Amino acid sequence: MSRPPGPRRIAVVAPSPVSMFNLAIPEMLFDKVEVDGRPGYEVVICAAEPGPLPTSGGLDLYVRHGLEAVREADTVLVAGTGEPFEPESRIVTAVREAAADGKRIASLCTGAFQLAEAGLLHGRGATTYWAHAEELRRRYPQVDLRGDVLYVQDGPYLTSSGYAAGIDLCLHMIRTDYGAAVANEVARLALVAPVRPGGQTQFTQTPLPPERGIVCADTRGWAMRNLDKPLTLTDLARHAGVSVRTLTRRFHAESGVSPLQWLLHQRIERAKELLETTTLPMDQLARACGLGTADSLRTHLVRRTGLTPSAYRTQFTRLGTTTQTLTSSAA
Repeated sequence: MSRPPGPRRIAVVAPSPVSMFNLAIPEMLFDKVEVDGRPGYEVVICAAEPGPLPTSGGLDLYVRHGLEAVREADTVLVAGTGEPFEPESRIVTAVREAAADGKRIASLCTGAFQLAEAGLLHGRGATTYWAHAEELRRRYPQVDLRGDVLYVQDGPYLTSSGYAAGIDLCLHMIRTDYGAAVANEVARLALVAPVRPGGQTQFTQTPLPPERGIVCADTRGWAMRNLDKPLTLTDLARHAGVSVRTLTRRFHAESGVSPLQWLLHQRIERAKELLETTTLPMDQLARACGLGTADSLRTHLVRRTGLTPSAYRTQFTRLGTTTQTLTSSAA
């Protein structure tokens, strides 16, 4: 069924004491989505009790909306809290009812405790901030807790780890709703890393860890603009003005992976974006993202996602896809 026109509604539920950073993430990202000249989302922040709401930083926020916003939303996103992070009964009930209505339910950081208390994560994969993972496991042993990923999607339920992993989860949701091109454009506008895979059930894998420095940032940006070229370690080191050994050490310190592992990840992400947004033949698409041949593209994509390029394109193609002619600068 086609979706009626209008923005998707997201109710961001703020438990007490809410993390101000958690509230800032959906506002920063979802509000930047524009599709065909219209907003892609309508975001409403709500709480169990409208009015002043304590934050984990010691300030009070004034929240205008109560949990009636959950009933009107397409997606419910529960923010995390500082300690103590005890589930709130009214929030738990609202989330459980929203799930029964078939809504998409997500959480940031310790918001997973609210979902687990509602029984939504029973027998399902989930994650939370690593510092509180053992507490979640102790309280809710029925949850299939995955502590080595940024975020997990298991059916209609999504959970993220702490802090910046919430950005990755929201970008993943944008990509699911509107495609890779829109999600990556939002990432560029927000000056954050492009869409990174998490622990989605269909594509289970360990994502790239968060970048922790900027020494190699110019080289990473240069490589992203030249993915169609057969870049080598020597090419990357020459651009960075250092030896291969120094580049490898610095790159791993900042990105958590080797330069070539990072480069392969970006090539595959670029291939997925082109599969979603163009009708390019497979050989041309493989060259555009630096994977060489259609056979190489197929090998890497199947290993990463479990889907062939044709199957991936069929499943994720967005309306309005057109054939593109790519130059090296566009790749």
